[in-house]
Amino acid sequence: MQTHLSTQAESTTDIPAEMLRSMYVAMLRIRETEERLADMVAAGEIRCPVHLYIGEEAVAVGVCQALETDDYIFGNHRSHGHYLAKGGDLRAMVAEVLGKETGCSRGRGGSMHIAAPEVGLPGTSAMVGAGLPLAVGAAIACAMQGTAKVAVVFFGDGATEEGGFYESLNLAAFRKAPVIFVCENNLYSSHVHIRDRRPADNLDALAAVHGMPAPRIDGNDILAVYHTTSEAVARARQGHGPTFIECRTYRWRGHVGPNYDIDKGLRSPEELAEWQARCPIQSFETRLLHQGVLTHADVTHLRQCVTDEVAAAIAFARQSPYPDPNTLHDYVFAP
Repeated sequence: MQTHLSTQAESTTDIPAEMLRSMYVAMLRIRETEERLADMVAAGEIRCPVHLYIGEEAVAVGVCQALETDDYIFGNHRSHGHYLAKGGDLRAMVAEVLGKETGCSRGRGGSMHIAAPEVGLPGTSAMVGAGLPLAVGAAIACAMQGTAKVAVVFFGDGATEEGGFYESLNLAAFRKAPVIFVCENNLYSSHVHIRDRRPADNLDALAAVHGMPAPRIDGNDILAVYHTTSEAVARARQGHGPTFIECRTYRWRGHVGPNYDIDKGLRSPEELAEWQARCPIQSFETRLLHQGVLTHADVTHLRQCVTDEVAAAIAFARQSPYPDPNTLHDYVFAP
């Protein structure tokens, strides 16, 4: 059982500069999108529940960078970052959150039910842990069909307290399914800290007893996430079965909505400040500047490009029509 925490020690020398820049931009895109959505929720423009991914960007981008387009990913109620990191259309996602016909689920799903099957994201579910058995099933299907595809499922630490978690790990290990379990351990299940829910902070041990590798890594270190996932993907493609990756990270905003939960006494200002100081984007940016992959002019330019891209997506979504009320029952049943 591997339990070390990486601390920005992973090398960039084996990663092309253009890929590093792409990873940086992908994290910026997620952050900017989520910040603007938070503003829209606060203003009352977005009415559906929105679970923001701010602070966890390195996990989604690091994992998805190690995948091919046709590999599967399965998310949860906090999956804007997964959708964008896998290559989902930004405009369609924002339109979906606004309930528009041009949305990725035609305005029927909202923030928690987004889909981009064209890039390997069949859909997300608000049910805690619901993606776990779906990912295992997809992985087994890929193996039975003789493909080299893998499936990845993202879930939070709270999902490890669902019965389906254990059933999924057991079946995946028994069948040597090509699936990677990515636990985004942000320390909180809704509003309850892990220390107040579990006798021990040992989620990696839960997977290790099923006979699979279970590295525990710094989820705010995008290179640690990328390298660890790359190893897990290679192992899965070679027929050696599943891997469980515990990514230690932290969501800056509350469980749902734009607030920080400080005023509610659910967590301390000191805890939030400690994790904000470990911002995955800022630390990666500093490293790329130090190594000469980016210049300060590059950073300014790329940040402006992302700001403009997100603004254009929001404008598109705002201008898009709502679904025709006469189509309310469409897409309920398969034709």
